[in-house]
Amino acid sequence: MPDAALTDTVTPEAILQLGLGFWASKTLLTAVELGLFTGLAAEGPADLAALAARHGLHGRGAADFLDALVALGMLERDAGGLYANTPATALFLDSAKPGYLGGLLEMANRRLYPFWGRLTEALKTGQPQNEAREGGDPFAALYADPQTLGIFLRAMSGGTRLTAGIIAARFPWAGHRTFADIGCAQGALVAAVAGAHPHLSAVGFDLPSVGPVFERHMAEMGLSDRARFQPGSFFTDPLPSADVLVMGHILHDWGLDEKRMLLRKAHEALPPGGALLVYDAMIDDDRRKNALGLLMSLNMLIETPAGFDYTGAQAIGWAREAGFAEAEVQPLAGPHSMLVARKGQ
Repeated sequence: MPDAALTDTVTPEAILQLGLGFWASKTLLTAVELGLFTGLAAEGPADLAALAARHGLHGRGAADFLDALVALGMLERDAGGLYANTPATALFLDSAKPGYLGGLLEMANRRLYPFWGRLTEALKTGQPQNEAREGGDPFAALYADPQTLGIFLRAMSGGTRLTAGIIAARFPWAGHRTFADIGCAQGALVAAVAGAHPHLSAVGFDLPSVGPVFERHMAEMGLSDRARFQPGSFFTDPLPSADVLVMGHILHDWGLDEKRMLLRKAHEALPPGGALLVYDAMIDDDRRKNALGLLMSLNMLIETPAGFDYTGAQAIGWAREAGFAEAEVQPLAGPHSMLVARKGQ
């Protein structure tokens, strides 16, 4: 059969959409960078001329840019030519709202987008392609620059809020009095859990430079009396003492030896009957369905010397190796899952 013979079910559409997907991605990332969605939320619907003037857009590309966002489902345009946020962008891409996810997209635009341009090199060398491309600790590079650190911490909050809300609702917190978030960033999970459960006291554990950011966020959330910051490195310092330890988007940053060490360290720090919660975009055990988890693992290739994402079955196995008496994986939102590991009495 000739190669050009197509059918209704065999077309190049999916290939082209995926291969040129960076067009749509960069259009959205640029809109976030420009503050387009936040401006529309604050000022209300606006026409082409007003938006072009507000964001300094040249006349040649402004209409195509805004209408592309309409076609992509990121903006609405009425019969009078006024552009407005969709319900989703109004909720998640307005920086004035607590559900803002734009911090994650800001990091994607400023950091990940150029680094992913070197994916071929990463696959051939196995080496990071970020700020530590020439060697060194990628996290040291992140934490050394206040502007880059701010972007990173906002991104961690943006990628955590939805998951944190589900963890706050689903885990049986009533049976515990204290918890600690290991690698807490701004404290999005601490705020969600402590805010939903007034009986809990919390510790945010992270490198010292994160402390002022965490404490400011806790003050904004009215939680300063129940949430304190403990500076330290989870590699060189003892983990906080608490009934429940949480590691979110932590294990995937590290190689297998470090993953196992962190789980052993958590087991040692917990009291009898204590629990460890580990959430990541865990890959499905058959490695066929969770595309985001697999792509996140490629992101770890680009961002870290040895990090990788993992399956739920792997997480359960490592937890049992570390000494946990019980271990199960629970689905959360979208691609995310949570390991719940309990220490024996």
